[in-house]
Amino acid sequence: MESNRMNRLIELLGDGHARTIRMLADELNTTESDVMRQIDYLEHIRVIRKVIGDGAPGNGCASGCGGSCGGSCNGCPSGGGNMCKSCMPDGGFKNMGQMWELVK
Repeated sequence: MESNRMNRLIELLGDGHARTIRMLADELNTTESDVMRQIDYLEHIRVIRKVIGDGAPGNGCASGCGGSCGGSCNGCPSGGGNMCKSCMPDGGFKNMGQMWELVK
């Protein structure tokens, strides 16, 4: 059961839809603390990583272009990585809470 829930969590984190911890807990039919424990474990074994997303190198922009790439750096979705400032929604992701992505 536990491994099924962990696999389902990995699927949910990898489907490209943003979710709160509460939403993940509801979808997995478990508690928020259980989801956080699983997320902590998946981060520890480097299956997922937290996305900060403010456009600074290491914080959501893999190339550190600071938004000057026009969408062509390898840190943008078209390059398969994180987003730089020019590719993020207005205000970035600061008000969306914590997010994680699968490590490739």
